[in-house]
Amino acid sequence: MSAKYRLLNNVYFLGGFATIGGMLFGFDISSMSGVVGTQRYQEYFNHPSSSLQGGIVASMAAGSFLGALLAGPLGDKISRKRTIMLAASIWIVGSIIQCATVNVGMLIVGRIINGIAVGLASMIVPVYQSEIAPKNIRGRIVSLQQWAITWGILIQYFIQYGCSFINSEAAFRIPWGVQIIPGIILLAGISFFPYSPRWLADHGRGEEALEVLAMLRAKGNKNDPLVMAEYKEIEDAIKFDRTQAARSYAELFRKPNARRVFLGMSLQSWSQLTGMNVAMYYIVFIFQGAGITGQNANLQASSIQYILNVIMTIPAILFIDKWGRRPVLLVGSTFMALWMFLIGGLMGRFGGPSNFEGNETTTWAIQDNDAASKAVIACSYLFVCSFAISWGPVSWTYPAEIYPLRIRSKAVSLSTASNWAFNFILAYAVPPLLENIQYKTYFIFGAFCVAMTIHVFFMFPETKGHTLEEMDELFNSDVPAWKTRAQPQSRLDRK
Repeated sequence: MSAKYRLLNNVYFLGGFATIGGMLFGFDISSMSGVVGTQRYQEYFNHPSSSLQGGIVASMAAGSFLGALLAGPLGDKISRKRTIMLAASIWIVGSIIQCATVNVGMLIVGRIINGIAVGLASMIVPVYQSEIAPKNIRGRIVSLQQWAITWGILIQYFIQYGCSFINSEAAFRIPWGVQIIPGIILLAGISFFPYSPRWLADHGRGEEALEVLAMLRAKGNKNDPLVMAEYKEIEDAIKFDRTQAARSYAELFRKPNARRVFLGMSLQSWSQLTGMNVAMYYIVFIFQGAGITGQNANLQASSIQYILNVIMTIPAILFIDKWGRRPVLLVGSTFMALWMFLIGGLMGRFGGPSNFEGNETTTWAIQDNDAASKAVIACSYLFVCSFAISWGPVSWTYPAEIYPLRIRSKAVSLSTASNWAFNFILAYAVPPLLENIQYKTYFIFGAFCVAMTIHVFFMFPETKGHTLEEMDELFNSDVPAWKTRAQPQSRLDRK
C-alpha cells in the first residue's frame, strides 16, 4: 500500500486535514484582534467608534450565520466533501477583498464573504469528521476542529504581531492576504478525499459506501465483521428513515427530534455566551483594562493567551473519549464562571475611569496596582485554559453526533447558525458594553456560565461510547440526563 493510499484512508489524517476549515475561523479571529489596537489600523479607518468597531468584527459572524444555514441543505445535496471545497473557494475570494480594502465598507464586505465560508466550514467539517470516525475515537477526531481553530488564532496572531512593526498599510494588508494560503491548501487537498460513507449510502451508492468504510476501518477488507456490522447498521437506519415523512426543516421541530435540535442549538449558543470568542476578538481592550499599556507589551501578553489556548486543547483531544462529554462540560463552565467573576471583581475593586488616546472602547482600567493587574491577567489565562479543555472541543463534538442521518446536516446547520447568531450579537455588543458598563460586563458572562452549568446537568445525556446510529435509543429513553452514563459496549462490540 502506497504512502498516499495510506494517508487518504487514515481517519486521523482525513479528520485532521479537514480541520483547515476550522483554522479559517481562527485566522479570521486573529485577523482583527491583532490590529484593532494598532496605530496603523486606527488611523487608516479614521479611529472607528466602539459601535462601528463592533460592526466590523460582527460582520464576519453575520456572514457565518448565513453560511451555516446554507451548509445544511448543501451538505445533503452536493455532499459534505464538496461543501468544504465550496467553503475554501469562497474564503479565497473574501480574503482577496479584505487584502485590497480601501475603506470600512469594503472591509465589511470582505469579512461577510469570509464569514459565509467560515459558516459553511464550521458546520460541515464536524459532520464529515463524525461520519468517517469510529465511535471510540469520534470525540478525538471532531475535537481536532477546535484545535485547528486555536492554531489558526495563534499563527495569524504572530503574523499580525510581526507585521505590526511595519510602518505602512502593509501592517494589516499582509496578514489579511496571507489568509488566502490555507484556503488554497484546503481546496486542493480535500478534492482527493473520500466522500462520507453515510452520505454515499443515503444517496443510493451503497457499494461505494461499503468500499470507503472498509478502507477506513479494515484496510479495504469488505468482509471484515466489524465493517459489515457497521454498514448493516447504517443501512438499517436509512431504511427506517425512508419510512418516515419527507425530509424538511419542519421535521426538526417535531417529536422526537425537537429535543435534540434544541440541545444542539443551546450548546452552541452557550459556547458563545461563555465570552471566549469575545476574549479572542477584543483581547487588546481587555488587557488595556487590566492596566497593560504600550502596544508591544499588550501584544506579547495576548500571545501568551493564544499559546495557552493551543496547549490546553490537547488534553481534551487525547481524553475526551475517556472522560465523556458531560463531566468535561460541567467542570469547564464551573471554572469559567469563577474566573469571570474574579476578573469583574478585581477590575471593579481596583480599577477606575480611564481614557486611551484613539480608543473609545476602554473607559475603565486598573492603574498603579501591579498585583491587581497581574491577577486579572492570570484569571484571563485560566479562563482560556478552562474553555480550551472543555467547551471548546465538546461544543463541536456533541451537536455533530446526536442527530439521526436523515436530519443531521440540517440540524447541525441550525446548531452552528445559533453559534454564529450569538457570535454576531456579542461581537457587536461587547465594545459598547466595555465602554458603558466596564467591568460589570464580566459579571454578565459569569452569570451565563452558571446558567449553562445548570442546563447541562439537567438536560444533556452522556453520548460517549454510542455509535451515531444508537443515538435514537439513547435520546428516546426515559432515563434522566443526570443518570446517563458512558456506554461501555455498543451493539457493534457485541456482534
